[in-house]
Amino acid sequence: MKKITLNNFGNSEQMKLNEVDDLSPNDNQVLVKHMAIGVNFIDIYQRSGLYPLNLPSGLGLEASGIVEAVGENVKNFKEGDRVCYCNGPVGAYSTHNLVPENLLIHLPNEIEFETISGGFLKGLTAYFLLHDVYNVGKGDTILFHAAAGGVGSIATSWAKALGAIVIGTVGSEKKLQYAKSNGCDHVINYTTSSFKDEVDNITNKDGVSVVYDSIGKNTIEDSMDSLKRRGLLVSFGNASGVPDPINILDLMKKGSIFVTRPTLFDYVKTREQLDTASNSFFEALINKNVKIDIQQRYNLIDVAKAHDALSNRETMGATIIIP
Repeated sequence: MKKITLNNFGNSEQMKLNEVDDLSPNDNQVLVKHMAIGVNFIDIYQRSGLYPLNLPSGLGLEASGIVEAVGENVKNFKEGDRVCYCNGPVGAYSTHNLVPENLLIHLPNEIEFETISGGFLKGLTAYFLLHDVYNVGKGDTILFHAAAGGVGSIATSWAKALGAIVIGTVGSEKKLQYAKSNGCDHVINYTTSSFKDEVDNITNKDGVSVVYDSIGKNTIEDSMDSLKRRGLLVSFGNASGVPDPINILDLMKKGSIFVTRPTLFDYVKTREQLDTASNSFFEALINKNVKIDIQQRYNLIDVAKAHDALSNRETMGATIIIP
C-alpha cells in the first residue's frame, strides 16, 4: 500500500509518497481499494496550513473504489461493493484508505469510478450551494465565479437545469467558451473586464439574487456590489487569498444584503443529509442534468504537479489522480 504523507505545511513539495503497512479495518471501518482519487482546493488549503491538520498526516478527502474488507460491526457494506466518499477521513491520496461506514456511499453501477472521483465533493458542494444555502430556481439570476473550474462547471449546468439565468466569470479567454458549454448564459473574463459593470449591464442595474464566490480576496467587494437589494453573497473559497474583514454596516449600505461563509461538512452532518445530497447528485448525473468533465489526470507520484496546476488556475473541469 502507498500513501502521500505530509510532515510539514508548505508548498506542494512537502507531499511525499511512501510505502505503508497493510491496513485492517476495525469495528465500523471499511477498507477501500482506490480506483480514482479527487483533487480539490481544500486539499491545498490543508497542505499549506490554512486549514491546519495534525501532522504528520495523510491528505485528500475524496476517492472511489472497491471494498476489500469490512470491520466486524459494519452492516451495510460487503467485500466487492462499489463505493465512494468525499468528506474524509483525510488520507484519500493513497492506494487504500480506512473509511468509517457512516461516511461511505454505495456507487450506482451507471456511474464510473473516475467520473465520481472527479466530482463527488464538487457535486455535493454544488448541491448544498444551489439547494440548501440558497434555493435556486426560475426567476433567479445568479453570478458564479470560476465557472470553468471543478465546482463551477457542475454548478452552472445544474443551476441552468433548475431554471436560473446564469452569469459566470472566468480568468482567461480560453475558458470563455468552456464555461458557456456548461450552462452559462453570460460569461465574463474578470481579468480584462469589470464583472460588476458587466453584471449591471446584463441585469439593467438590478443585480443578481445570489453571488457564489470561491475566489475570495480579489473579488469579494465587487461581488457584494453585484447583488440586488437583500441579495445573498456566498463566500465558499479563498483562491486569491482570504478576504479582508467586512464592515457590518456595509451590508446595510449595499442594500440590506446577506453574507454567509458556509462549508459542505455542516450541511451533510447527519447520514440523512449525506444520503439526500448524494442521491440528488447521482440522479442529476444519471439524467445528464450535470456532467463531470475530467480534463486532468495524474499518477499518485505526480500529485505535486496536480496541486501546482490547480493553484495556478491552469486547469479546467475536474482533476483526478489514478493510484
